[in-house]
Amino acid sequence: MWDQVVGQSQTVRTLSHAVAEPAAMTHAWLVTGPPGSGRSTAARAFAAALQCPAAGCGTCRECRTALEGTHADVRIVSTEGLSIKVEDTRALVHEAGLRPSVGGWRVIIVEDADRLTERAADALLKALEEPTPRTVWILCAPSLEDVIVTIRSRCRHVRLRTPPVAAVADLLTRRDGIPAAMALYAARAAQCHVGMARRLARDEGARNRRHEVISLALKIRGVGDAVGAAADLASIAEAEAGSSAGIRDAAERARLLETLGADPDARTQPPHVRAQLAALEREQKARATRFGRDVVDRALVDLMSVYRDALVLSAGARVELVNAESIELVRGLAAAMTPEGLLGCIDAIGQARERINLNVAPLLALEAMAVALQVPTGQAR
Repeated sequence: MWDQVVGQSQTVRTLSHAVAEPAAMTHAWLVTGPPGSGRSTAARAFAAALQCPAAGCGTCRECRTALEGTHADVRIVSTEGLSIKVEDTRALVHEAGLRPSVGGWRVIIVEDADRLTERAADALLKALEEPTPRTVWILCAPSLEDVIVTIRSRCRHVRLRTPPVAAVADLLTRRDGIPAAMALYAARAAQCHVGMARRLARDEGARNRRHEVISLALKIRGVGDAVGAAADLASIAEAEAGSSAGIRDAAERARLLETLGADPDARTQPPHVRAQLAALEREQKARATRFGRDVVDRALVDLMSVYRDALVLSAGARVELVNAESIELVRGLAAAMTPEGLLGCIDAIGQARERINLNVAPLLALEAMAVALQVPTGQAR
């Protein structure tokens, strides 16, 4: 059951102990950790172990359905929009008040607790203050600071860490059958983000787009280059986001029309069908906005890794490089910029990430960042 929770031995011990010892169990848990550390995976494994007669065998029907999110007493909430709204939270609170129907626990997993609106958090707080017997809340967030203090004070905290490169590579080989060399590259390039590592290992297009991103570091020699690089970053992110969104959106639309019994080829649809389609399009637009920002953020993390590697090389530190396969690029950047300049670039990328997270138009944030990333002319060291 716990094999998918990579590099988190302390967390596995804590959660396993809670399953085995009722005295160690509590009604609310907060699972935090950096992106890709496996917060959702750990939460689902915990839910499965709670439902399993053998405390997490990993093969029984209870384990399989809990992991897949189809168990009658396991509810998994994963927003694809920008926030979790109060009406959705109230529905969860109502569900939390019901007794388990087939299992020993009713488990509610909120995978993006950091996206609760203020009113939604208030609604959830009431449920945590007056817990229902045999109901367990598992909230997931990047850090404690991403969850309001009144909620986190009522949860037992479990912190995940970034898993080791070797552990992620081993998982890709063992679970997905990816060759060892490719798995190691993907784990390192993804900086141990399990989901991204899997995508890099299986998608040549994703690997090519990542290479385009990190190659921008040595191409910004003036303001014109900076503006062009910002546009390139935006277009690369758009291509990444669009590679899966179009097919998915079309499939969702087709399923909805089939469910409503509507003719997909009709030039006009009845009012009730149009209303449902409009609601779906709004959801898809919100999801696209969030996914687009996430893709831009991931591109910036990749870009930052090149400056980090160049700084490591300049300092002569014996630390593994993220971009070992692009060593010539890293060496060129280390030769072209001083350590202070490299740190300034890292700061500029971090500031761009913060600005985009605060709803600044991505292209404007990227342009301001790219101007700060200019390689000094004749600065070779």
